[in-house]
Amino acid sequence: QVQLVESGGGLVQAGGSLRLSCAASGRSSGNVVMGWFRQAPGKEREFVAAIGRTGRITTYADNVKGRFTISRDNAKNTMSLQMNSLKAEDTAVYYCAADYEFSTTVGSYDYWGQGTQVTVAS
Repeated sequence: QVQLVESGGGLVQAGGSLRLSCAASGRSSGNVVMGWFRQAPGKEREFVAAIGRTGRITTYADNVKGRFTISRDNAKNTMSLQMNSLKAEDTAVYYCAADYEFSTTVGSYDYWGQGTQVTVAS
């Protein structure tokens, strides 16, 4: 079982930056792949970025590549998403997710946080 809690969302102007964090806890929290997803109003939840257990493997959605950076600190059981050059279309609720297999699909992740709102004003 893994519990996830996101933090760091908020309101930012277009072109600005935000850093999201996800704190993991539970017996298996140190042995999971982690990812970020987002869901805008009226849209399906979509993949943003994922990171492997050691942090060496990362992958990004094309629409955030070069602007977002995912990282993790296994000593602290935390994961972060540094978001730069934010655009209005990045506005969404951002969710932290974890699972035992590396994936970019929503249905592959068993553990989810409650989400944190990111609003980018244009």
